[in-house]
Amino acid sequence: MIPFNKIYLTGKELSYIQTSHEIGNLSGDGGFTHKACAWLEDKTTSKKALITHSCTAALEMAAILADIAPGDEIIMPSYTFVSTANAFVLRGGIPVFVDIRPDTLNMDEKLIEAAITPRTKVIVPVHYAGVGCEMDTIMTIAKKYNLLVVEDAAQGVMSTYKGRALGSIGDIGAYSFHETKNIISGEGGAILVNQESLMSRAEIIREKGTNRSQFYRGQVDKYTWQDIGSSYLPGEDIAAFLFAQLEHAEEITQRRMAVWNTYHQALEHLEQKGVLRRPIIPQECQHNAHMYYILLESLAQRTELIKRFKKQDIHPTFHYIPLHNAPAGKKYARTHGELSNTEHISDCLLRLPLWVGLESRQQEVIDVMLT
Repeated sequence: MIPFNKIYLTGKELSYIQTSHEIGNLSGDGGFTHKACAWLEDKTTSKKALITHSCTAALEMAAILADIAPGDEIIMPSYTFVSTANAFVLRGGIPVFVDIRPDTLNMDEKLIEAAITPRTKVIVPVHYAGVGCEMDTIMTIAKKYNLLVVEDAAQGVMSTYKGRALGSIGDIGAYSFHETKNIISGEGGAILVNQESLMSRAEIIREKGTNRSQFYRGQVDKYTWQDIGSSYLPGEDIAAFLFAQLEHAEEITQRRMAVWNTYHQALEHLEQKGVLRRPIIPQECQHNAHMYYILLESLAQRTELIKRFKKQDIHPTFHYIPLHNAPAGKKYARTHGELSNTEHISDCLLRLPLWVGLESRQQEVIDVMLT
């Protein structure tokens, strides 16, 4: 059996969790939380990194930091996970979906400016498969119209755009450490705050709207309710597990890249024959091998291929159902222009099994079945 995903453990996770139990601080913001946040700040050069219990939580914090009010519009792709939109809908915002590029499958930056209205407040680029959006153009547009940029970099840990870490380029970034991602903690995420004026408020929002962090740093003699917020911080066990993974992030990325490159080289001849299309990586982007996908000609072809794989106990999978076609998408959001690329990609994309430890002989079996 070849599953789609298999978790990778560094060997330190349980030891670090035991240490957190011995210390006796399990509720969050303990030593491992501080180490994980410091690691992220150092690696990404973000001004403030705060780990959260999920990437969804990080996106919800971003929506609060952006002061989203009912009727405010947020430009984003429809080809993304529901949390990208839902975080803003919870504040009364209206997602405005634009189409994706046919090459990288990222939001088409050329369509953003025409989608801007007087109600537009935020642009949310989603770095699909850990491949960076065209951030220079997006940041230029945001500056021109005085808009906030929130990077959904859920898939982008250890990826860069022109040498800069994804999530650190916009005003705010969001990471995921869900068990399906490269660096994991079961559930988990992080918010990167790259604008100094938002740093203090981000801490308060994460701590149920209180200035508890300032209290523990000795900056105030008691903590009180300061702002809206919620309990967005993870427990210390999660932080301990995460830090064990972060310490090996370079190794994990390199090993995933080896698997990704094996696929890419092996499938070149099928692309040349017109059987499928391989991922396209712009020169300015260094990706993290989060996934290896292929694009087929039609939904029928993909459906038949998945059936063939399952008969051999191999489990590739498709990906997002476009949000604009979902019941909640029709109720809470709107589209700008045609989303033909989004709908075509959704029908034709197939993700192949990829994890640390996937053997070349297993990949060969997958390659043969694609022929």
